[in-house]
Amino acid sequence: MSATTAPTSDATPATEVPMVEARGVHKVFGHGAGALHVLRGVDLVVPQGSVTVVLGPSGSGKSTLLRCLNELEEITAGSVHVDGELLGYRHDAKGVLHRLHPRRIAAQRSRIGMVFQRFHLFGHMTALENVAEAPVQVRGLSKAAARRRAAELLERVGLADRADHYPAQLSGGQQQRVAIARALAMDPELMLFDEPTSALDPELVGEVLTVMQDLARSGMTMVVVTHEIGFAREVADHVVFMDDGVVVEQGPPGAVLENPSEPRLQEFLSHVL
Repeated sequence: MSATTAPTSDATPATEVPMVEARGVHKVFGHGAGALHVLRGVDLVVPQGSVTVVLGPSGSGKSTLLRCLNELEEITAGSVHVDGELLGYRHDAKGVLHRLHPRRIAAQRSRIGMVFQRFHLFGHMTALENVAEAPVQVRGLSKAAARRRAAELLERVGLADRADHYPAQLSGGQQQRVAIARALAMDPELMLFDEPTSALDPELVGEVLTVMQDLARSGMTMVVVTHEIGFAREVADHVVFMDDGVVVEQGPPGAVLENPSEPRLQEFLSHVL
């Protein structure tokens, strides 16, 4: 397992450091002839306060890229910086990279919120308890303070009246909004969304996208894997199209979605629009 030398940023003013800077990221699962090369040298830069939408067919590497951005997967090669900090590794005095201790990696990951396709709520906890749990267990916040913050976040996602409901008593859209509130409870610098509406019935998609639009307006830096082209067109600052583990085309949504230059992207859009 290796990672390339971190990109130099000595000449970059601190105010211009991107929230995410991924360079030459590779991810290989397995070894030898049966190895699966999922990411093949992905570069991605996400400015602070921006929304990047990642599009692509199933199996293109989108979800794996997200999991590498918050270290749920260890990259095989390349580098990932979040807010200027190299993830997963440190340089020694000779410039050699060493893997960080798992506790340090967990601390880095705590700065990054992630919302999955499935909600992964604790079924035996109420909505408020689900949101309050991580700040108590991970950050050492008092239960009273965590519950106050959880109540504020549930109100933000439109679920103040569902605080005492259990996941089984909530619709899929409501559960996903609880999951978003839970991620926000850790006060992340960056939010990652992995197809957050794909498991929802069509009539429930809008309520989740509305919450995400509100987050975008508040200045939260977001990377969103989705097939919701309307969301990409209206909310994204930057659109990335991936296929077969590489970035095929990227740019402003108007250019990428309305006038794509790559045939593979043109074909993809013809199917999803």
